[in-house]
Amino acid sequence: MDAIIDGDVASSHLSNWHSINWKATSCAVSRMQARIAKAAKDKQWRRVTRLQKLLVRSTAAKATAVRRVTENQGRRTPGVDRATWSTPAAKWNAINSLQRKGYKAKPLRRIHIPKARGGTRPLGIPTMKDRAMQALYLFALDPVAEAYGDIHSYGFRNFRSTADAAAHLKTCLSTKTSSRWVMEGDIKGCFDNISHDWLMKHVPIDRHVLSQWLKAGFMEDRKLFPTDAGTPQGGIISPVLANIVLDGLGRLIDALPRRNKCNFVRYADDFVITGASAEILERKVKPIVVKFLAERGLTLSESKTKITHMDEGFDFLGWNFRKFGNLLLRRPSKQNTNAFMAKIRSQLRLLRGSTQDDVLHVLNPIIRGWGMYHQVVNASEPFARLDHLIHHAVWCWAKRRHPTKGLRWIKRRYFRRDKSRDWIFGVGKHTLMRLSSLKVGEYIKVRSDVSPYDPKDESYFNQRLQYRMKRSLTGKRKLLWLWTKQEAKCACCGRKLTSTSWHIHHKVFRVYGGSDRLSNLVLLHTTCHEQLHARARLRLSPPPIEEGGS
Repeated sequence: MDAIIDGDVASSHLSNWHSINWKATSCAVSRMQARIAKAAKDKQWRRVTRLQKLLVRSTAAKATAVRRVTENQGRRTPGVDRATWSTPAAKWNAINSLQRKGYKAKPLRRIHIPKARGGTRPLGIPTMKDRAMQALYLFALDPVAEAYGDIHSYGFRNFRSTADAAAHLKTCLSTKTSSRWVMEGDIKGCFDNISHDWLMKHVPIDRHVLSQWLKAGFMEDRKLFPTDAGTPQGGIISPVLANIVLDGLGRLIDALPRRNKCNFVRYADDFVITGASAEILERKVKPIVVKFLAERGLTLSESKTKITHMDEGFDFLGWNFRKFGNLLLRRPSKQNTNAFMAKIRSQLRLLRGSTQDDVLHVLNPIIRGWGMYHQVVNASEPFARLDHLIHHAVWCWAKRRHPTKGLRWIKRRYFRRDKSRDWIFGVGKHTLMRLSSLKVGEYIKVRSDVSPYDPKDESYFNQRLQYRMKRSLTGKRKLLWLWTKQEAKCACCGRKLTSTSWHIHHKVFRVYGGSDRLSNLVLLHTTCHEQLHARARLRLSPPPIEEGGS
């Protein structure tokens, strides 16, 4: 444990937890994950198992696992034992408690949370120790899952997103000769029905620990209920287990003859398969899917699995994909748009007696988040229409707030004019965000052959970070901060940076535990950056950690 402590090990628990060198800890975990990923890619399974054991037994991985579960949003939500590791002493003691020997998972605490369309759905809450054990073993499992996952699976994977799934679908459907038929797959209760036998046989992880999570059961109304199928509900490791279960379906579809025009895209348990005709999808593709799922204890929902012509269009991940002649349009789906406006109106009802500033603080994050999600598709027209609906909603809010005042008075009180724009809802410089102010444009999909655990792909992921930062409002502010701090000079050679010829560089490579924090980022010339990574590839050890990297 001394290796992850700054300086001498202090006697108190408080000092020990706060003395952990998180830079060195993260670096140690990431280096071991890179070795696991390489061994998995080379199919050296004995080496994979040996490295996984080394990782889960390491103090660095245990400390990182404890940190992860004590810093996420659910850190204050206890399991059945009602324990929360809220003090430095508890966190420090937790590191030593993460042992395979004698480990027995406790039942989940089941609660019910509301669903977006009404009703509730069950959610299982593990204890803090079980969460930390899952986080620990996830460090060892995820590099293997990444090495053998379907290349067009985009859910619960680092540096993959719904935007990448939509971009790949566009590639599959946008040409004149592309598929005209689509099968929308819906797996009935995917996470609840996965076969435990299949998981025990095929998941490359310690069998004893995995069986503890699968057979833990759950507590509800002080009664213990067993679990005979499904992944651990609410568990950190569950999404990766589900990905492993569904990985392989894409390869089966890709193996079909090219004349069938079959393409596969999956995000978590939602998937779409294209085909040249409805008959091919019904008679050739669907039986493959049914057999694949049956081996894993899963079935297709007959009522929700549809085969649709592109002229009619289909919804996927909150977007509608539809062809008009040879033109493919991707727009926010009607259901998603209606839910967004319902949320805006609901918030305004709750804010009926609040100030204009309160309204802006509540609505702007909602509008910004929804808009940034949809700006990767053809959203210009929907954004303009929704801006009008939002304007009408806040106008109604203002009228309800002052029922005895005239319309002109209300306009002067809440709206103002700025240059060519009128009816701006705002207080001083704080104004209501317009969706149409977001730049709508093509999204560049992540490459399918890269891995976040491969050091040679570090440069590519730096470029992806640069691309994402340029697209986001927060990212643009970060770039400006770095540009100003470095006085527009390259951090490597000291010469002036131009407005285009620069790259973002991580002082501590991400694959060695570096973060995306500003303290770990610098701007370099393109050539300086390429040279630095070329030199790093020639070294057997990771690049030196500069002071200030995190």
